[in-house]
Amino acid sequence: MLASISAVVFVVLWSTGFVVARAIAPYADPNLYLLARFSGTALLFACAALIGRAAWPSGRALGKHLLAGALLQGVYLGAGYWAVAQGLSAGVMALLGALQPLLTAAVAAPLFGERLSPRGWGGMALGLVGVALVLEPKLAAASLPASHGYTPGYTPGHTAGHAPAWLVVVIAILAVVSITAGTLFQKTSLARGDLRSSSAIQNAGAAGVAALFALALGEHRWIPSPTLWASLAWGIVMLSGVGLTLLVWLVRRGDASRATALLFLVPPLAALEGYAAFGETLLPIQIAGFVVALIGVLLARS
Repeated sequence: MLASISAVVFVVLWSTGFVVARAIAPYADPNLYLLARFSGTALLFACAALIGRAAWPSGRALGKHLLAGALLQGVYLGAGYWAVAQGLSAGVMALLGALQPLLTAAVAAPLFGERLSPRGWGGMALGLVGVALVLEPKLAAASLPASHGYTPGYTPGHTAGHAPAWLVVVIAILAVVSITAGTLFQKTSLARGDLRSSSAIQNAGAAGVAALFALALGEHRWIPSPTLWASLAWGIVMLSGVGLTLLVWLVRRGDASRATALLFLVPPLAALEGYAAFGETLLPIQIAGFVVALIGVLLARS
């Protein structure tokens, strides 16, 4: 019962990342925002670990936690935002991201002995189809300039249009591989660590990557506003704090493939939230995609 409730809370919280990205676009460059978000979450968990006298990893374990956090959040979000800023359609990037549960299931089988039943693989396939239906309007418009509502802060001409198309695709795929690797890392010896101290270190690793991206891309835009501060607080506490911790907990206690299948529901929920928050169009095909994705997730997790 607790796992089911945690799964619902996770997918709802994680989907709001798209809303946050849209909300802060006029106020901050993406990696500056991510740097502040990850740093704040690292500080939050560090305080919780110190108060609770949690054990801290050291030596090689410390390095593994830093790498896991860098892959799970830093490289994934930084590389994904960069690819979209270079002109990759936001819909294509989201569809590539939806391949992550399938990649996780394929890799988890030989590494951890996780085996999906034929019904589970069928559910994965349905989940991907559902995501494709939800993203169909964006995929159909892929020839147009990418929607910067997907990325929190890139402006036209800032970095767009300089990288070769093949490099943009490679970096986008790297982002998906990165979050897959970061997720699977949670099933290794890292699973023995205290969630409070390990979350503090992993968010510090993600912050380091965000800082490197910000420096490399010359990001500097930060315009204080109530919207930006509220979005930062939500990102620190709910997205990187509660949301990501729930994902790590679900992966640690069960099959990685069943946990990541929940990510199929993120684009459909984000479409609903965009409709409610910003009046974005919600077409019948997208509603149908939501239903198909939900059926797929239920089958994959059964």
